[in-house]
Amino acid sequence: MYPESDFVMLSALQHFVYCPRQCALIHLEQIWSENGYTAEGREMHERVDNGETSYRSGVRVTRSAALRSAILGISGIADVVEWHKLKDHEEPFPVEYKRGKPKKHDADKIQLCAQAMCLEEMLGIQISAGALFYGQTKHRLDVDFDDVLREKTVLAAEGVHDLFRNGVTPPPEPGPKCKLCSLKEECLPEVIVQGKTAKVYLQKLFHTLSEEEI
Repeated sequence: MYPESDFVMLSALQHFVYCPRQCALIHLEQIWSENGYTAEGREMHERVDNGETSYRSGVRVTRSAALRSAILGISGIADVVEWHKLKDHEEPFPVEYKRGKPKKHDADKIQLCAQAMCLEEMLGIQISAGALFYGQTKHRLDVDFDDVLREKTVLAAEGVHDLFRNGVTPPPEPGPKCKLCSLKEECLPEVIVQGKTAKVYLQKLFHTLSEEEI
């Protein structure tokens, strides 16, 4: 059980699984830079996270629900929680909105599972599944909260807490994910890994710019 003073943002789990260095830059060094992808994602969440409650046949839909878990040591906001009406109770079904399309890695699924585990702890219930809605495909991806995914979620939370306790930003691990990262210019993965100096990098950068851009 973590004291509330040690809680980390729920979204940090997604960042950590995607890239520990990105997680540290955002949550430890407080560095953030927006690109077209993050702007699109922010606009999608702004449309969803309006705090309103709506209803459709057999389902109550709540938005921007506050979440917390002392077991995982996290707090955050759920985009949408659908409450499906059963015979004598409502069963929550968390839905996380993402731009783009389903990923090969589990970062998004772990973020969603963490939301479910928060709700379970807060409500004293068991949640079997949720969904990820992707803006590019306009379809939901159903996610089962099985033992394997739950274990990955616990390990991700522990990894974030270890990162915060150490207070050290990990070195970069260049890969395809870097191309889409809004923090690529702040991270400088190729410069650090290849041992290039900042002077060499800046010379290369200026060489590619026109006089008007400089």
